[in-house]
Amino acid sequence: MTKQLLNTRREFIIRAASMSAALSAGSVLSACGGGEAMVQFNYGVASGDPLADRVMLWTHAKYEGLVVNVPLLYQVASDAAFNNIVSSGSVVASEATGYTAKADAVGLSAGLEYYFRFSCGRWVSAVGRTRTLPASNVSEVKLAVFSCSNYAFGFFNVYGEASNSDAQYALHLGDYIYEYKDGEYPSTPIAGRNHVPSTEIYSLADYRARHAQYKSDVNLKRLHGRMPVIAVWDDHEIANDAYMTGAENHTEGAEGAFVNRKAAAIQAYHEWLPIRTGADQSVIYRSFNFGTLLSLHMLDTRLVGRDKQLVQADLSTASGQATWQSPGRQLLGTTQTSWLQNAMAASSARWQVLGQQVVMASTWLPVSVQLKFQAYFAAPNATTVTGIINEVAAYKAAYTLNGASAYISASNPAIPYNLDAWDGYLAARETVLQSFASVAALSPAIGKKLVVLSGDSHNAWHTNLTLLNGTKIGEEFATTSVSAPGWEAYFPTLTSTIKSLFEDTNAISRVQWMDPSRRGYLKMSFTSAAAKGEWIFIDTVSSGTYAVASPAASEVRSYLA
Repeated sequence: MTKQLLNTRREFIIRAASMSAALSAGSVLSACGGGEAMVQFNYGVASGDPLADRVMLWTHAKYEGLVVNVPLLYQVASDAAFNNIVSSGSVVASEATGYTAKADAVGLSAGLEYYFRFSCGRWVSAVGRTRTLPASNVSEVKLAVFSCSNYAFGFFNVYGEASNSDAQYALHLGDYIYEYKDGEYPSTPIAGRNHVPSTEIYSLADYRARHAQYKSDVNLKRLHGRMPVIAVWDDHEIANDAYMTGAENHTEGAEGAFVNRKAAAIQAYHEWLPIRTGADQSVIYRSFNFGTLLSLHMLDTRLVGRDKQLVQADLSTASGQATWQSPGRQLLGTTQTSWLQNAMAASSARWQVLGQQVVMASTWLPVSVQLKFQAYFAAPNATTVTGIINEVAAYKAAYTLNGASAYISASNPAIPYNLDAWDGYLAARETVLQSFASVAALSPAIGKKLVVLSGDSHNAWHTNLTLLNGTKIGEEFATTSVSAPGWEAYFPTLTSTIKSLFEDTNAISRVQWMDPSRRGYLKMSFTSAAAKGEWIFIDTVSSGTYAVASPAASEVRSYLA
């Protein structure tokens, strides 16, 4: 059916509760400075980083026409009418934080849904819903997983659709915002969704303004008001292809110092996301335990430990090959890697889940195939399309008939097509997978299983995760993008060829299934018996009116315990 913003009965109750609270606020809510000035909650409310007894709450509040701090009261209740308030406190939306405010609401019970709001005198925010983590005895956990939401590429219909689902918690695996100037990516914004500011963003004020624009989207506000979000950044929250000391989309000097740009981006991220902020804002890797069913370990594969990316041309040189294969080459960094090893070992949960940014599985292609794709990029025409189709067919036929040696050789080696992903960091991936194998072997009674959740690629994947020797260690479920385009934007007539290439298990043994052309999100369901991934796709981001793929047209993949 065609989808627009849907008002469910529960949403109606919540909105009615908000209006009732506003009418009675004068007698029950805190006094508010600023005289008669209206307090604006233009960006809604959000919650995140839930634990068994607490959850982070977020809002943005500003007096209309005044530049002064806004004192706020927050309330958490077990009911939408706020008859039973279980946690409350005060917080300030200050100029120092761009008028955002966060509170760690404590004293909650495990595994329950709650309602929350902020107020300043008679001015009351929208009411949000949140949920704590289960402490034990949980039979199922449902997660909605997102990545790559570019405002200028179209409507955030995916967020709105997920708000209607039965997901209990949301994960955002990065590229929550994009840094580009207006008209760069994309060259023509969809439906007038021009980026604000119109320039590329560098300063704290820039990043704040871009976050504010994204938070103004009705579907993103709706998602944040519907369920707690556990988020990590990828590169575009700072700049494209970021690493520890720089980024592809940053020119040192001409665009200022990267260290300053990174600091501004990190500060704005912590201001505008409902993330629990520690003493060091640059450290965002952290764990969440959903009873003894699953432990979610959220990673940072971008800023805290990543060495600079290689490109395919580097692999044609001896020095480039040596760098790529170096045992010291880092993606997580040694400190985060040790933390992850200890966290997986300490957990008593069956499912060890890594929430992280980039595709982990090996996806290697012969140089000859990659050159045909590059030729198409340089000159997209019928001749280069035919070149890709013929080369892919020859590659697959050689594997089917004669094995790898018939096609891959020293003069035509298979190499990763994406060195920005884990394929560019062989030793780092091997260390993580071997670490899990060792951890699982130490606790056979638990039967620990590894699931990796990924984003970044704008395409959907289900893959096997193997050591370099081919031993299977776990499985990967990678979400497609919210709005940023996949391969359909670059190879509009070749998506079926690309899909068949990657899904041919003779050619690429790790890929079980992929989708190169649709926008959507990944719904993960975990039980003691299986981890099930369902990719929910929509038909357009060019309009606020959209259709959802029927269940038969979506994809469901399971990893049995």
